[in-house]
Amino acid sequence: MKQKILILFFCFSLLFPTALSANIPSESREQKIQTIREKISELRTLILSYYLQQEINADSFLVVNLSDDSVIFKKNEENKYPIASITKLMTSLIATENLDPNEEIILTGEMLVPYGHSPCLFIGARVTAQDLLIISLTQSTNDASHSLTYFMEDGEFVALMNKKAQEIGMKSTFFYDAHGLSTINKSTSSDLILLLQYIYKNQPEILNITKNNDFWLPDHTGRLLKFKNVNTFHEESWFIGGKTGYLPEARQTFLTILDIDGSKVAISLLYSQNRREDTLKIIEWIKNNPTLLN
Repeated sequence: MKQKILILFFCFSLLFPTALSANIPSESREQKIQTIREKISELRTLILSYYLQQEINADSFLVVNLSDDSVIFKKNEENKYPIASITKLMTSLIATENLDPNEEIILTGEMLVPYGHSPCLFIGARVTAQDLLIISLTQSTNDASHSLTYFMEDGEFVALMNKKAQEIGMKSTFFYDAHGLSTINKSTSSDLILLLQYIYKNQPEILNITKNNDFWLPDHTGRLLKFKNVNTFHEESWFIGGKTGYLPEARQTFLTILDIDGSKVAISLLYSQNRREDTLKIIEWIKNNPTLLN
């Protein structure tokens, strides 16, 4: 980073006298001045990025302007980390593209094994694929995600998750399960942004579901079972959609799209000690430096 800044300063020292020389045709001077402006903008971005890296505690992050897919900020975006419940975005994508949303399944004890289950899901409950998808994305219920895999043959669902990752271009990503409890589920901030971009362009309803905080699951016995959104970002007006995650080995993770002053911005945070603080700092930096979105 420091080397890049020094190189840019050296370039400026060479460009300024030449650009302002009276002996150079006006058209050439304009070209030189435009080059200087571009270098100044590049330098400014580097400096902002450097200082932001010091303030964000996530080990890895990537911030992208979705209007042109340009990178705004980044740090260790190619490093692999466990992603915890961010996994459920890929789970929901596979369910959306491969399952009949109205197909029902009767929950069994085997489906409800994963730790972090919901008491509203119980043996004998009859649930549709769509309802399990919603529960998985909002309350982040692990057994709901696990139950979705039972609509296919053993191992087929997770195999499709890995196949889809490769199709999207997520070359450094691997899924071992559909809920994210395994630390073998790993990815990079760079790969996860590709997943988010794909969902945003092709299956935006998945993101809409992540804002839901009023889902009641009708039960065949006549009960209504309430599921709440565990993602506190869903209350924010700038939250377009996304998924949080947590494991001790992964710390806090977050993959989201936000509306910042009318621009759609994608953010991936991995191995963070405080994803809310990190996210709010990124939003503040962008708001205070609107040229970053130009």
